Order: sequence, then structure tokens, then C-alpha cells
Amino acid sequence: MLIIPFMWVLHTLSKNFMVDPDFQGFLSKKDELLAHESLWVVIIRIHIILATTSLITGPLGMIKSIRVKFLKFHRWNGRIYVLSIALNYIPGLYVSFFATGGWLSTVGFLILNTLWITTTLLGYSYIKKRQVLAHSKWMIRSFFLSFANMIIYIIVAIFHNALSFSYDTSYTMAVWLCWILNISLAELLIRKKIV
Repeated sequence: MLIIPFMWVLHTLSKNFMVDPDFQGFLSKKDELLAHESLWVVIIRIHIILATTSLITGPLGMIKSIRVKFLKFHRWNGRIYVLSIALNYIPGLYVSFFATGGWLSTVGFLILNTLWITTTLLGYSYIKKRQVLAHSKWMIRSFFLSFANMIIYIIVAIFHNALSFSYDTSYTMAVWLCWILNISLAELLIRKKIV
């Protein structure tokens, strides 16, 4: 459970802060030039740092042995997870409005952003009411949505690189499919009672 998020965090941070810190590769695929490119770069960096924080803290909250043996750690880890997603709401909204693929991608990202913060805050509110089962279900949904960026990359690679769809079309489909697939997988996991 820790390996995939950890590897994705390393990939994301190295790609966006070492290999292409100015995001020129990503910006070259935008539909139009950004009027405030330097502001977008600052906001996307904040967005990435907060998202990777959720990918580090999320799995630690899902591991049952940690929850049981180290309850105090689980609570503090959970607070950091919730805070990273809550603080990411505004950067997530901002970058949504400049998404590759135009308004269809923007709408897809706005839905994703709303689902992510809603599932997270519901999970947090249920644990405050000591409703552990409901808390667990909503946090599973939240955690699966944390993988949206990774799923976007996979879907774009399939549709653009393997099936030769245009980059914009591939990206737009990926934006919608990332949250549809992830929330569906979360529901399947919840119904199977694996966690």
C-alpha cells in the first residue's frame, strides 16, 4: 500500500521540481498561452506539494496495524491528510480554469476537486462524531481520489501514445475517467469490505 504512492510522489516531485521546474513541457501542451504564467507555476507547485502530502499521509492512515497500535500517530497523520486536501482546494480550483482541453476538462476537474474535498471533510466529520465505519468509508473514497493525477497520466499514455488520439482529447477523457474510475474502485472496495 505504501510502494505505489511513494513511487508516484518521487516521480511527481522529481519531474516537476528537478527535470522541468519551469513546467515548460506541460505548458507547451496548453491550448493557449497563459497571461499570468509565473502565477500559474507558483500555484501548480503549491498544488503538487499539497497533493503529494496527501499521497504520503493517506496510505499511513489506511494501514490497519498502524491505526490499531499507534492511534495518536493515526490521528495526527489524519489531520495532516485532511489539512493538505482542504488547503489544496483553492489551488485546485485555480489550475482547473487553465486545464488543457478547454471547458470540458475544467468541468471535469471542478467535479474532481469538489468530490475530493467533500469526501475528505465527510470522513473527518464522521470521526468527530465517533462513527468509525462511516469515517473509514469516506476516507477510502477520499484516498482513491488522491490518485487522480496518476490515473490521468496512465489514461493519457494509453489514448495519446498507444491509440494516437490527440493530446487534448486524451487529456479531457483522462480528466473525467480519473475520478469516475477511482470513485468506482473505492465503492467496489467498500462493498467487498477488504479494508
